[in-house]
Amino acid sequence: MKKEFKEAIEDSPIIVAIKDDEGLKECMESDSRIIFILYGDLITIPSIVEKVKAAGKIAMVHVDLIHGLQSKEIAVDFIKKYTNADGVISTKMPIIQRAKELGLYTVMRFFIIDSIAYNTMEKQIKNAHPDVIEVLPAMMPSVLKRIVSFAKCPVIAGGLVTEKSDVMSLLEVGVSSVSSTNRDVWFL
Repeated sequence: MKKEFKEAIEDSPIIVAIKDDEGLKECMESDSRIIFILYGDLITIPSIVEKVKAAGKIAMVHVDLIHGLQSKEIAVDFIKKYTNADGVISTKMPIIQRAKELGLYTVMRFFIIDSIAYNTMEKQIKNAHPDVIEVLPAMMPSVLKRIVSFAKCPVIAGGLVTEKSDVMSLLEVGVSSVSSTNRDVWFL
């Protein structure tokens, strides 16, 4: 992982995740050095990224959520060529691998919904080598503590975080940051 991204993760206990234009406007005032972009389409994503970059923040595009992009490696090539994004977020190993080939920062997102998802996670991390992983939902401190112990990369927890006590309990089990679309959490 590149030094700038690692330092930004360490400096951002709360990572702002935006899902609409209103969130884009508000996120500029947060202390988060990293912005997770969870919306847009082929036409709007370059300008969304530009606004994040103009605010001096690291722009991470969740390629699986950009309308008009397929969840294939070519989506990463599009992001690299037509935006100024620093990196990508995806649930798909080939997307993460392609982003690494292109020199982008990578966040591999995992939804831990059952023991099968949990048990395959370690293998996927070893094969994809993401810079960071994000685990959803966040409100599983004991599970996250185990994930932190084997991940060998920073772990971000996201989803269902609403209060300062949620953030504190997650940081206490070893996650590096907490991502949230909840504007109240951004400014804790």
